[in-house]
Amino acid sequence: MTLISLLLFAGAFTLAAATPGPGIGAIVGRALGGGFWAAVPMIAGIVMGDFCYLSLAIFGLAAIAQKFALIFVVIRYAGAAYLLFLAWKLWTSRPDPAEVAAKAAESPVRTVLAGLALTLGNPKAIVFYLALLPTIVPLESITVTGYLELVATMVVLLSAIGCAYAAAAAGAREFFKSPRAMQRLNRSAGVVMAGAAVAVVTR
Repeated sequence: MTLISLLLFAGAFTLAAATPGPGIGAIVGRALGGGFWAAVPMIAGIVMGDFCYLSLAIFGLAAIAQKFALIFVVIRYAGAAYLLFLAWKLWTSRPDPAEVAAKAAESPVRTVLAGLALTLGNPKAIVFYLALLPTIVPLESITVTGYLELVATMVVLLSAIGCAYAAAAAGAREFFKSPRAMQRLNRSAGVVMAGAAVAVVTR
């Protein structure tokens, strides 16, 4: 895989992963309730879920990339439409501090499984990978090395983003409990999400 493709994937993935959603909400909730380290198992579970979707997308899409090019056009526009829908929901949402209220302490294993289930049940994840990968990754010529590079990039970036949110929530709890601050964060994320949708369609 070329350095440019890897950097494009890293940039797009960072924007998508840093956008507030169910996963970020769960991480923030854990950090609000038990501090930074209480959120680490949740981050691990979310990373595991993304690993599953990334692997399925790469191996599944690579098998049909050469024969069914039209499918990827449909997927691209469907993915862009979904991203625009998410952007609209973020812009118009009315944040409730109770949504990120502190959760009761759970065992690390249960928290990891909760993060995994959260990601596997989140349609945003699979739509993101289906819409993004065909536009920036040469699926028809993906190698074992390229696959490992993508996995490593995803793990490092997602872990870093999750830890950043956890640290921010643990250290600035009042910010995340402020409806006005959450609305500003959501609207900023909505603008980024809409920009991602435009990028997916125009690339």
